[in-house]
Amino acid sequence: MPKVSSVTVPYATYLRVYEPLAAFPEPEREHWARYARRPDRPSYQDELRRSLADLLPTPPIPVPVHESGDAFVLDVDGVVCVCPWRTRLRGWQALGDLAEELPPPVLDAVLPPVVRHQATRDYERWLARNPDARPWIRTATWQVPLNWFVLVSDEEREYVKASGDPGAPGGEPPVLRYRTPMVQARRRVARGLRALKDAIEEGPLIDGLVDVGRWLEEFHPRSLVELDYGGLVHVLPAGELEGDHSAAEVAEGIDALRRGDGSAAGEAYGRLVERWRAVRDRRSAN
Repeated sequence: MPKVSSVTVPYATYLRVYEPLAAFPEPEREHWARYARRPDRPSYQDELRRSLADLLPTPPIPVPVHESGDAFVLDVDGVVCVCPWRTRLRGWQALGDLAEELPPPVLDAVLPPVVRHQATRDYERWLARNPDARPWIRTATWQVPLNWFVLVSDEEREYVKASGDPGAPGGEPPVLRYRTPMVQARRRVARGLRALKDAIEEGPLIDGLVDVGRWLEEFHPRSLVELDYGGLVHVLPAGELEGDHSAAEVAEGIDALRRGDGSAAGEAYGRLVERWRAVRDRRSAN
């Protein structure tokens, strides 16, 4: 597979669902079974490079013409689980978020209005034929949404330090991720929502948790949920990564709410907001 660049593409984080093969109907199940046996499966960086390649032509191609046939694969206790990329669907959905991310002049320069309007019309026609479609991957840039941390626990945290020079041949970047069974993720969402609604009734954290909870309900109960810091590991200093226990702090805040200790909950939330504000501020730093 040709690569667009040898440079790592950073700054995106991911929430992924890996479903067992039994969750897929035939002939898709057989497709993923064969795919899982391939030794040359692409990585998440390959996925990002392909997306960037589509932005190089003039006019750019904001959404792939054809849906991707690739996926990420895990063996979970002897059960093969796959997370389809669904790059085309995710591209359409991401277009709706660009207006909030970029000022209008910048947006028009990156993706001219005529290109965006055509993509929107294509998506509407496709969605009419596929009303139940949903992505297996959610993406955020320059942050991990705080509601994602509700799904996981600090005990599930996996941090691997960089080996050698990540930019040199043979060098490996650091990894920071969490993996949890679907049943645990759903249980944590339910408990978190109860605690939040009893304490504050409404707010963006509740709205985000309701949304991600509904999304999780779309998948097989034996799935695996993965929260991956992805490209943020390339911009955050090693000390910050190693000391980042955001999931523990989210759990601490929710537990404080459950006990009725609003002061402790506020302190935990304040630490989280400050940490992730500092990360997002790097987006505009030279």
